[in-house]
Amino acid sequence: MIYFIGAGPGDPELMTIKGRRLIEEADVIIYAGSLVNEQVLAGRKPRAAVHNSAYMALPEVIEVMEAAEKEGKMTARVHTGDPSIYGAIKEQMDALDERGIAYEVVPGVSSFVAAAAALKAEYTLPGVTQTVILTRAAGRTPVPDGESLKELAVHRATMIIFLSVGQIENVAAALAESYGWKTPAAVVYKASWPEEKIIRGTLEDIGEKVKKEGVKKTALIVVGDFLGSDYELSRLYDPSFETGYRKASR
Repeated sequence: MIYFIGAGPGDPELMTIKGRRLIEEADVIIYAGSLVNEQVLAGRKPRAAVHNSAYMALPEVIEVMEAAEKEGKMTARVHTGDPSIYGAIKEQMDALDERGIAYEVVPGVSSFVAAAAALKAEYTLPGVTQTVILTRAAGRTPVPDGESLKELAVHRATMIIFLSVGQIENVAAALAESYGWKTPAAVVYKASWPEEKIIRGTLEDIGEKVKKEGVKKTALIVVGDFLGSDYELSRLYDPSFETGYRKASR
C-alpha cells in the first residue's frame, strides 16, 4: 500500500496523527527533501529505506514504489504541506492506477494556513473579503490562460502566492494596478520553522524589504486588505443575530 502524506509546513508537531503513525509504520519512505523537515521522519523504523525525491525523476519514484509493493512493503510518500497543493501527486497516482497499485492520500496542514497563524491573521474578514485565491506567478512553468496575477487581481480577494518570492517586484507590479500600491502585503519565510521570518509592508515597498532581508525562496507572498484593521464584526457572534443554536437578544 502507498500512502501520500502531507507532512505539514515544517514544524513536526503540525503533522496529523495519522500521517505520523504511517511514517512510523512504513518500510519505505520517499520524501520531498528540498522542502520537508527531516524531523518528521524521526520516528521511522531503524531499517526503513529512505529516498529523497529531490534527486529523483518521476520514473524513479514509481520504480521504488512498485518494487516495495512487489515485496509486500508499505510505502510512505511524504510531501510538504498538503499534497494536493503544488504536490504533483496526480501524475504519481495515475502511474499507480496503471499498475493496479492501491494508494491513499492523507491530508496535511498547508503552509498557507501556517502563514496565517504566523501573521495572526484571518483571511476571510467580514466586509473585506470572503474569497481566498491560492496561485503562483508564471515562471519556467507557465500558468493557464486567464490565471495571470494581473487577471486574478481584479477580484481584490485575499491572495496567497506560492513559489514566486524570487519575482517579488514583478508580482507587486502585476497586482498593484487592481489592488493599489498602498495595499498591505507580507512575506512569510518558512512558516512554522524555527527560522520563520515575517516581512510586512505594502505592494509599494514589499519588494525592497524582501530583497534587503535576502529572502529568495521557501516563502509565501500574501496580499490583501485582510492585513489591515478595518472590518465588520461577524454575524455569527452578533447577539442580535439568531442562529439554529442561539436566540437573538432583544
